[in-house]
Amino acid sequence: MSGDLQHCVDFLQQLIRTLSLPGHEGELASLVANEMRDLGYDEVRIDEVGNVLGRIEGRGQAPDLMFNTHLDHVDVGDPAGWPHPPFGGEIHGDRVWGRGAVDIKGPMAAQVVGVARLLKGERPPGDVWVTAVVQEEIGGVGARHLAETLPTPIVVVGEPSHNTLRRGHRGRTELVAHISGRSVHASVPERGVNPLFALGLFLGGLETLEMPNDPDLGPSTVAPTLLRTDQTSANVVPGEVWQTCDWRNIPGQSGEDARHMLQAVAAQVLAENPAHAESEIDVVIPVIERRTYTGLDRPIPGANPAYILPADHPAVVAAEDICREVLKEERPTGVWQFATDGGHFAEAGMAPVGFGPGDEFLAHTVNEHIEISTLEESMAVNEALARKLASEAS
Repeated sequence: MSGDLQHCVDFLQQLIRTLSLPGHEGELASLVANEMRDLGYDEVRIDEVGNVLGRIEGRGQAPDLMFNTHLDHVDVGDPAGWPHPPFGGEIHGDRVWGRGAVDIKGPMAAQVVGVARLLKGERPPGDVWVTAVVQEEIGGVGARHLAETLPTPIVVVGEPSHNTLRRGHRGRTELVAHISGRSVHASVPERGVNPLFALGLFLGGLETLEMPNDPDLGPSTVAPTLLRTDQTSANVVPGEVWQTCDWRNIPGQSGEDARHMLQAVAAQVLAENPAHAESEIDVVIPVIERRTYTGLDRPIPGANPAYILPADHPAVVAAEDICREVLKEERPTGVWQFATDGGHFAEAGMAPVGFGPGDEFLAHTVNEHIEISTLEESMAVNEALARKLASEAS
């Protein structure tokens, strides 16, 4: 194992062994910042929301370029369900195991260590930033802030992609349908208005929605997920219910567009069923107050934008040429099936190009691991992208 690869693996094991749930990324942020300083980054700082920013100074001949991952990870559930300890960072064969190995501490290590190779040779044409943001898993607090404070023309989003390029994904909007009725004792249901009946009609209406379609990303979709009522007693007709829906939207369809579509379903349900005339259905995009580990509060709407870069976008074409040169083979550029912080960057006018090691379908599972060989490959590509992408895409 080469020196850089051993360094990357050792760093990844440290990252996995450092818990960093959303809102509690402080210890990991310090670890990442200290690693950047030890590697010789020209500037390292942690901003007001807790994002880590490392800069390698360029020659001033090209625009700045950003590499990006996130600090937080999802919960592990019951550790007994894992084949190896979720925070052990253990190596078995050619694989490092643990929560975050794929999403996203493996890609983070490959960016931090791989881009640092620039310090051993000629400086890049422009400044290169390596960033790790907070709360990607719960709405993108860090990326929203970074898109405002450090906009760069191109950002390499390091979400797992099997070391192939990605140029877009659908967005995600969380919608809540609040249905009100009139609560009564369950022995006399005719005296009340049970909102669950209106909910049933509303859910049926979702199945018949005509969804817009994108040639690259496919159709928008909607899935009812969480259901809550205002009651905890089984012998009471509820007066209110809240149905959460997960909407995956394509570019050109905003969260507000999705809300209007669901509100139209609700209006049709009530208009066509006079028995539910006393019910009311209001569809909203919830706004949640998020607090970062630095103590700042940020209101975050439950809407993460979609994006797609054209196949002939200069950043995509240049990245494909660079990857082909490094990997010695052609790998088709694809799209992600899940949302990333790339949508926030695209909304700010940046061009997000996805590239990261690891199997994306292992993310958020008890079998999360990453192959060590993919880290070496990713570091090589990251170094090449850092040296050439900003200038070749200009």
